[in-house]
Amino acid sequence: MTVSANSVELEIGGMTCASCANRIEKTLNKLDGVTATVNYATEKAKVELPEGFDPTVLIAQVEDIGYTAALPKPVTPDVPSTGAGTGEAGSGTGSDDPELRSLRTRLLIGTILTVPVVAMAMIPALQFTYWQWASLALAAPVVVWGAWPFHRAAWLNLRHGAATMDTLISMGTLAAFGWSLYALFLGTAGMPGMRHAFSFALEPGTGAGNIYLEVGAGVTVFILAGRYFEKRSKRRAGAALRALLELGAKDVAVLRPSTGSGTEEVRIPIGQLAAGDEFVVRPGEKIATDGVVVMGSSAVDASMLTGESVPVEVGPGDAVAGATVNAGGRLVVRATRVGSDTQLAQMAKLVEDAQTGKAEVQRLADRISGVFVPIVIAIAVIALGAWLGAGLPATAAFTAAVAVLVIACPCALGLATPTALLVGTGRGAQMGILIKGPEVLESTRRVDTIVLDKTGTVTSGRMTLVDVIAEEGTDPAELLRLAGALEHASEHPIAQAIARAALAPSGSSSEDTAGDPAPSGSLSEDTAGDPAPSGSLSEDAAGDRDETRSLPPVESFQNIEGRGVQGVVEGHAVLVGREALLADWALHLSPEVAAAKAEAEAGGKTVVAVGWDGSVRGLLVIADTVKPSSAEAVAELKRLGLTPILLTGDTEAVARRIAAEVGIDEVFAEVLPQDKVDVVARLQADGRVVAMVGDGVNDAPALATADLGMAMGTGTDVAIEASDITLVRGDLRTAADAIRLSRRTLGTIKANLFWAFAYNVAAIPIAALGLLNPMLAGAAMAFSSVFVVGNSLRLRRFR
Repeated sequence: MTVSANSVELEIGGMTCASCANRIEKTLNKLDGVTATVNYATEKAKVELPEGFDPTVLIAQVEDIGYTAALPKPVTPDVPSTGAGTGEAGSGTGSDDPELRSLRTRLLIGTILTVPVVAMAMIPALQFTYWQWASLALAAPVVVWGAWPFHRAAWLNLRHGAATMDTLISMGTLAAFGWSLYALFLGTAGMPGMRHAFSFALEPGTGAGNIYLEVGAGVTVFILAGRYFEKRSKRRAGAALRALLELGAKDVAVLRPSTGSGTEEVRIPIGQLAAGDEFVVRPGEKIATDGVVVMGSSAVDASMLTGESVPVEVGPGDAVAGATVNAGGRLVVRATRVGSDTQLAQMAKLVEDAQTGKAEVQRLADRISGVFVPIVIAIAVIALGAWLGAGLPATAAFTAAVAVLVIACPCALGLATPTALLVGTGRGAQMGILIKGPEVLESTRRVDTIVLDKTGTVTSGRMTLVDVIAEEGTDPAELLRLAGALEHASEHPIAQAIARAALAPSGSSSEDTAGDPAPSGSLSEDTAGDPAPSGSLSEDAAGDRDETRSLPPVESFQNIEGRGVQGVVEGHAVLVGREALLADWALHLSPEVAAAKAEAEAGGKTVVAVGWDGSVRGLLVIADTVKPSSAEAVAELKRLGLTPILLTGDTEAVARRIAAEVGIDEVFAEVLPQDKVDVVARLQADGRVVAMVGDGVNDAPALATADLGMAMGTGTDVAIEASDITLVRGDLRTAADAIRLSRRTLGTIKANLFWAFAYNVAAIPIAALGLLNPMLAGAAMAFSSVFVVGNSLRLRRFR
């Protein structure tokens, strides 16, 4: 909800850096009884209020210090409301966002006007008779209107006694523009035929014949470009919540009394569903909302919410959650919770709370500017005083002082972060790594712990036949063939895993689909064709019903709810299911096979018994298998100095088995989504800087809470939107690559910022001595910009 009895959420506008968020937070926290948290990335303030406190006081307080604040607009009626405060208002990603649209307009118009200004200033052949006045006409809108967001932010910072990158940009561009106006109207720069000659000599001058319009316009466009792309990526913060809304069913088949006797199905929008309504869920459909099964039995895939890879068997009286998938039979469910009370809505609230509470790293450029700007101003004042004190003309003194301010505005500063980010993210995209923004890179600096979700991240996330255990005298291949034929007629996920293995070609290798998000069971490389009774099986790509093996037809098929299936295959009366199903027919496992079953179940695997013609024939073992690359990925993460932790909603036995296979020592098992957030927060409270890798909706809150969230690209949209980095291929090894690439890119940004300032710092004494000329200033800026771009391009060689 936007407003509760003692809390309110505000949308904040006008922030340009993390220090703005800190300033608003301090202002709100000065109010009696108010506790506020302001997030720069999501542009929201979450405020706890005393009873009876008027929220408009908060809005007035924020506006008083120069920013805007508003209560979020309500969710539109045609979108199912989770009540979790979707925060969609003002968080669009496209043309519906006025701030982003304004930045794009300023950037496009500024670029069109600036290109000829820079060209005329740097190429003497283009300097026609009145070129300087044409430059003024083109540059003035860029410096005044295009750079207005920077001037406004600089004024706000000045009011609060702070200096950021905006202060430096505003100060430098206005100094360059102001001095150019002086030179044009009061000096000699406005004379017909004025030229910027190629001269790199250090010689004193009044500056009255020099203009710096290309500096003001060029810096403005460079910074606008970086700010636009940053804002565009930042606007995706609300997309995780929109993706969560889209997960639920859009409509539902509700049972209503018919005109005659009994009931009829009426399909209605999900927003009209009320607690107490009974609705129908067919195989393959999403369950519309949280409820209790009234009629029918089925297997429900709840991995989205719980992380458990094995489908949950449900029957009358069992609770089911909205947005989970009915994998088996027809169900009739009575709705118990709708709208904001559902598990899905509560998960959306967890994601939002995590994003709002996530601390923002203060941008490196802002930290440098906070020190650099006061020093530059001090040098300019000292230069002015020294020249006047030496009895030199006031024009020469002011020329030296303004020249210091002009040269202090580094063009390369606008290129330092965007170019490195552009090249780094481009290289990442080639490697299947999508990085959302510069603040993500700063989060990778100190990461020392990486939390890995199990299902779909470390494992394939799909049930696979891993072992065939035959009774003495039974051929394992025959056991799988007959059981697979019978299970092929069933819709149950475990049955489908057996059927895929039975259909898979002989000798298929698990290597075929490393990292495949939807593998199928087949003989693994080391046991392909092995006649041994216990043939280990693993994942392969042959399972999409490309029937390279044919299965015999089934007669008299019958599904026994919650127990298994039976039917006639090639004249054999075959039973496949729980051990209790076979016991009903007086069929019992031998001691050796019973021991193998107990051992498999102790390892968290699912075991299915098979029998025919009055005898038990063996067992089929099904499990969520580890991806072939996961162990290598964990080893690589350890080499990067990270401590891996396995986090899962699955059972302790399954979690320990998977952790042992890949080399992870620390395990958190049987963890619900809200508890995943708690685990990450607890690690952070212990002083660890946490990265999280996951793929499911149940991982989204933890991904948003972690210092660095990484989502598998084969996972859900919600996880991808809530994360900072997306690993497109679904291969865990790319997590290590992402950490290395992020650190390398951040190192490049730091080097770029150093050189962006270094060239200007070196030129400041020259300006203070009055020896600066326009070509020298232009050369210093051009050289630093070229260096920054060249340094960034080195990232293309990252391996």
